[in-house]
Order: sequence, then C-alpha cells, then structure tokens
Amino acid sequence: MARIPASGAALLVAFLIIGGLAGVPRATAAPPATPIRFGLTAVVVDDNLRFLNQWADYLSARMDRPVKFIRRRTYREIMELLKSGRLEFAWICGFPFVQKREPEFIKLMAVPIYRGEPLYHSYIIVNKDSTAQTFEDLEGKVFAFSDPDSNSGYLYPQYLLVNKSSIPDRYFRQTFFTFSHADTVEAVAERVADGGAVDSYIWNYLNASRPDITARTRIIKVSPAFGFPPLVANVNVDEAIVDRMKAVFLEMAENSRGRGFLNGLKLDGFGDYAASLFDNIREMNLHTRKARPWLDAVKEQATEMAGGAE
Repeated sequence: MARIPASGAALLVAFLIIGGLAGVPRATAAPPATPIRFGLTAVVVDDNLRFLNQWADYLSARMDRPVKFIRRRTYREIMELLKSGRLEFAWICGFPFVQKREPEFIKLMAVPIYRGEPLYHSYIIVNKDSTAQTFEDLEGKVFAFSDPDSNSGYLYPQYLLVNKSSIPDRYFRQTFFTFSHADTVEAVAERVADGGAVDSYIWNYLNASRPDITARTRIIKVSPAFGFPPLVANVNVDEAIVDRMKAVFLEMAENSRGRGFLNGLKLDGFGDYAASLFDNIREMNLHTRKARPWLDAVKEQATEMAGGAE
C-alpha cells in the first residue's frame, strides 16, 4: 500500500474536517431589534445632548429594545411623523393633542407630574426694565410667540386677544415665532421682543439652570392651570409595547436611576390621567377657532417658514 507523506496526510485531515463542517449549520446572530422612535419637541429643553442620550439608554435598558429620540423644531413636524407612522411615541403639547383628527392617530399614554400636579401655566413675560405691568400694556408693542401649535406660547395669547375682539396684527406692532420657549425667553431678555408667551415649566427650568437669562425678564400674567404637555403613543403601536413603555415612565420615580433623570428634567414623575385633563385647552381652542376661522392658515404659513429657515 502506498504511504501518504506526512504533509499530505495533514492536508487530507484538514480537508475532511472542513468538508465535514460544511454540512454543519452555522449559528447566526439575531438581527438587531428595530429602534423604538420617540419624538421630542420644544417642550423639552434639549441643550444637554448627553443627558438625552443617557435617558434614551435608560429607556432602552428598561424596554429591552433600543429607544431613539427624534428631535424636531416644530410640533407640526412631530405630528406629521406620528401620522405617517415614523414615530411610535412622542412628547407633545396639549394644543395639538386636543385638535380633532379623522382618523385619530394618537392616544394619551402618560402625563408628567410637575410640582406635585400634572399641570402647568402660560406666562406672559416682559423685560425686567419694561414699564408694562399688564397684558394690555403690550398693545402696540413687539410680541414673540413660540410655536403656532403651542398652547402656552400661542393659543392662550390668541384666546386673550379674542376676548378683546382683537387680532395680533391689530393689537401688536409686530409679532414673530421663535419655535422655542427658551428662545422666546431670550428674545424678551435681549429686548428683541417687548413681550412673549412661554411655558411656565420651561421658564422655571431656565430660572434654575440659566438664571442670568430669566433675571432679565419679568412675569406679568399667569394663565389658568392647563394639563401638562403629554406623552402620546401612535395608535398603530402594539398594545403590549405601549403598556410596557407606559409602565417604564410610571415607575421612573421608584428606582434611583429613574429619579436621577426626573431630577434632571425637574419633574416629580409621570402619571396615568384621563384625557379630560385637557378639556380647558380643548374649550379654549374651540372658542378661538370660532372667532378666528383663519387660524389654521396662519399656523400653516408660520410652520412652512420655520421649515424653510432650517
């Protein structure tokens, strides 16, 4: 029998091993989970990107699935992403929440608890050196709105004007949109605007984190209490995922890491509340729309201008 050289034997063994393994199915890595997309708007002071990234990591760990924050400049952009199914969840404002849609594409998931209640206000502010003491003193002045879909930064001052049988172009010398409550505060502080309407939560947040800005403003009018800007879910998201995400937010105050993020947000927690919490915003919207049938056209034009400026 012919002998196979040692080197040839080694090659033969290697060939047989490789050939045998070729028939063994290889383990394949599981495909990465599709991220849960969570929209954020001007209701969140987003100047700390590291904080937002860490918060997304926290939510991802609790959900056992990656969570990705999607930030947009306007509420309208976030609502369009929800409508088109490109967002599963979002933190929006009470004004877009109460608007009628056919078919409806969002549902209430949770509401932040702020200073012991799920409530906040609209502040009408002026520069600290302004002589204005009331909203009426701002007639003929320059006024800053935040976003055309903002309750505190647009709907509430519109409601005030409706009750005076007036409109912005007649009541104020000039108006403009900042598309950020923080930027409205800064515009008034820098005297770019004589007055402005802002979210009380954002003004108070800035008062703690950037008092150099708020110290140059003064609050001259406080609105009634409104339901705090809510967290919503897309109606097409699997109910089990919605329930789990809701539980993650409701339980944030019960664990140390969750409380750390709540402290960063300056919130007490998140709660489960009925949609009736936003009834006074809904009534204010209906009252204003009845007197201002052109309001939607103004909002559309302002939002298009914001998109073109980016």
